Parts: sequence; structure tokens; C-alpha cells
Amino acid sequence: MARPAPIRLAGTIAATALCVAAATSAFARTPPQDGVIVLNNQLRLGDVIAGQTLNVEGASDEVGATTSASGNIVSATAQDRDIQVSSTQTSNGDVRSTTTLNLDGDLEGPVNATTQSRGNYLAAAAYGGDVAIEATQDVGPSEITAGSTLNGPTARLLGGASIGVTAIGNTASMAASASHVSGTVIQRSEAGVRAENFAETQYIPATAEFISQSIANTTALNSGLASSQNLTIRQRSAGDAVTASTSANAANAWDLAGRARATANQTLLYNDGGSVVATTDQSNLSQVRASATVTSYDWGGAVAVAAGTGNEVVAGNNDIYLEIDNSQVNSGGIEVTAEFAGTNGYDAYVSADAVGNAVTGYVCSTCQGNLIATNSQTNSGPVSATSTTTINGTGRTIASSATAVGNTATFYVSRPGS
Repeated sequence: MARPAPIRLAGTIAATALCVAAATSAFARTPPQDGVIVLNNQLRLGDVIAGQTLNVEGASDEVGATTSASGNIVSATAQDRDIQVSSTQTSNGDVRSTTTLNLDGDLEGPVNATTQSRGNYLAAAAYGGDVAIEATQDVGPSEITAGSTLNGPTARLLGGASIGVTAIGNTASMAASASHVSGTVIQRSEAGVRAENFAETQYIPATAEFISQSIANTTALNSGLASSQNLTIRQRSAGDAVTASTSANAANAWDLAGRARATANQTLLYNDGGSVVATTDQSNLSQVRASATVTSYDWGGAVAVAAGTGNEVVAGNNDIYLEIDNSQVNSGGIEVTAEFAGTNGYDAYVSADAVGNAVTGYVCSTCQGNLIATNSQTNSGPVSATSTTTINGTGRTIASSATAVGNTATFYVSRPGS
């Protein structure tokens, strides 16, 4: 078979192929037999901005909005073929997305809105073939921000609401089935990453959830059906702050939740059917802040949950072997606050969790699983968690917790499904 010529890619691309699609100079020396080879090189220097405003006075069905802004995107997928991906993505301008909902009157259907901002995004997948990946993602000194505002002081959200806001610097998302995944992912972010979600309403006689999430660097791999993994992942966060803020407010709410999560570096690995060998190296210099505020004069159930983490690794294998070599250094401060205030109601749950470094590894026990872990964690930044609950009238069940941990490591063998 003739050697494929390199194809250089820029901007936003998506490659789905059953044969050779593109080649890197390194991989082209030994191209896979009947495989897919992808070379990607993306550089973004300007700002990327997306925004929309909805003015709605009464609606008999769903009110929905999706707002998304991304710096660089690449996607590569192979079916019944091996795939080799070499990708370099650099994002140096601001990325901003905003959604504004000006609501009034009776809205009979649900109110659903999603707002997302991403600096660099990489997706790679193989089904019935192996994956070899070499990826580098860089976000320079900039702002990655996402915000949602629901202005409805006289609005009646009869169908409930689901409002989500996400801001992420670098994302590497991989999936595989009956595959071996190997290679290296390097992520560096110098950006301020911020997600904000604010809502003010009069009456919500249904489930309403408002979520904000911010992450500087995240890598995730989910592989199954006799798959295996051998990966090296390095992540660095050096922006001024990674913040997530949610404020959900209603005069009368039956089931109201506000959630906020901020993480500097995150690696999530899951496998089923083979071995997992992972080397993870994370370092955070950024201030990490998460705050969730929920208020309701009259309420049935209310939840305010906030979580902040400097470095996080989860590696799970529903099979016999996991080997993980983990190194985490956090010197950024972690500050988490959760608050609920109400007058007359029933049940309220408030939780604030702050962690400097966290790692979890597990294998299944019925497979006679083996787990080998080497772990080094250093936390020199302040870690604080505060929860506040104020009931000015009557309530039924009030549960509040605040947990702050510098370093936590958990390794265990469990039955599948546990």
C-alpha cells in the first residue's frame, strides 16, 4: 500500500475514516496496516466570542438555548482500523460565551440552557482498532469564561429548569472499544478559567438545577470490551484563577439545587477487559475557588453543593491489573463555600469540599485483580471549606458539612459495580 502524504490541518476539523486519512512525519515512517494517520497543528491568536439573549414572556412548551465558544477543535475516529494521532493545539486569545434569559409570566415547559467555553478540544476514538496518541495542548495568558444569567423576578417556571455553565482550558477526550490505547498527553494552561451561573425567579413548582463547572486541564479515557491502556499524562495549570460560581434564587421553589465545581487539573481513566498502566504528573499554581449559593423564601427541597480541587486523578479498571505512578504538586489556594438561606420549608442540604491533591485507583476483586501504586503528593497552598445555613422560620431536615483536605489517596480492590 502506498505511503499516504501528510495532510496539515488548521482551525476546526473532524476526521472519520475507514482508511488512511492523514499522516505525521514521525508516524509516516511506520504507517499502520490499513490504518488511519492524523496530523493536526492548530494555532489561534484572536478572541472567540459567542452570546445570545432570549426575551420570553410566557411559553406553552420548552424554552431552550445553547451557546458555545471554542478556540481549537479536532476530532478523529476509526472503525475496525488502527489510528495514530499527532496533535498540537495552541490557543492564545480569549474565549467567551454568554447566555441571558429575560423571562416573565408562566413558562409551562422546562427551561433548558447550556453555555460552554473551551480553549483547546481534542476527541479521539477507535472501535475495533488500536489508538496511538501524541497530543500537546497549550493555552496562553488569556481568559476562558462562560456565563449564564436568568432574569425572572416575576417568572413562574412551571416545568422546572436545567441550566449548565462550563469553562475549560484544555480538553482531551478519548474512547475505545476492543482496543489498546497508548501514548502521551501534555496539557498546559496559563489562562484564567471562570464559569458563572446566576438565576432569579419567582416560582418553580418542579425540579430546577443550576450548575457551574470550571477546569484548567482535563483528560478522560473510557475504554471497554477487552481494551487496555498505557498512557503518560502531564498537566500544568498556572493561570491566576480557576473559579466556578452558582447563585440560584427563588421566592418559592419545590426542588431547587445549585452546584459549583472548580478543578485545576483532572485525569479520569476507566477500562474494562485488560490492563491499565498510567503515569500521571500534575502541577497547579492557580487559585481554585468554588461557591454555591441557594436562597428561597419558601422551599420543599434545597441543595447547595460546592467542590474545589487542585489536582485530581481517578484510574479504574474492571479487570485484573492496574499500575499507576502518580505525582501531584499543588501550591495554589483552594477556597470553597456553600450557602443556603430560607424562611419556611422542609429539607436543606449544604456541602463544601476542598482538596489540594486527590488520587483514586481501583481494580475488581473477582478477577483476582492486582494493583500497583506509586504515589507522591505535595500540597503547600491553603485549603479551606465553609458551609453556611440560615433558616429564618421553620424547617424539617437540615444537613450541613464542610471538609478540607490537603492530600488524599485511595487505592482499593472491589467487586464490579461497587
